[in-house]
Amino acid sequence: MASITGFHHVAIRVRDFDRSVAFYTEVLGFKPKIAWQDAPKRAIMLDTGDGNYLEIFERPEQAPPPADEGAILHFALRTDDTDAVLEKARAAGCQVTMEPKAVDIPNKLPGVETPVPVRIAFVKGPEGEIVEFFQNELT
Repeated sequence: MASITGFHHVAIRVRDFDRSVAFYTEVLGFKPKIAWQDAPKRAIMLDTGDGNYLEIFERPEQAPPPADEGAILHFALRTDDTDAVLEKARAAGCQVTMEPKAVDIPNKLPGVETPVPVRIAFVKGPEGEIVEFFQNELT
């Protein structure tokens, strides 16, 4: 029987391809896996480190994203040190939209009501995309 085996990638459109690729590779350490097409329609798939990918599509003609909305609410990147990764993003010029904080996510699944402790922080990426740094031991 066919089944879903996990998350594979998130795809984003960006106006400044080089700036976005540099942020995700040089600041966050993602590794290029596949790249295709030529400017102004380049695309690349970056390995986030655990077999999940961020796919970036060059779209220089697109309008800037609305300041307070978009198709993707945010995407979360698993980390083992939210605070350190946030500082790397801050040093790269990213706008921090939420400083690191510990949160207990209430678990409302029947029979599993134990809260899930996480440490999270949010930044705006190079194209205004909201990126969450997500640290926990259970998921």
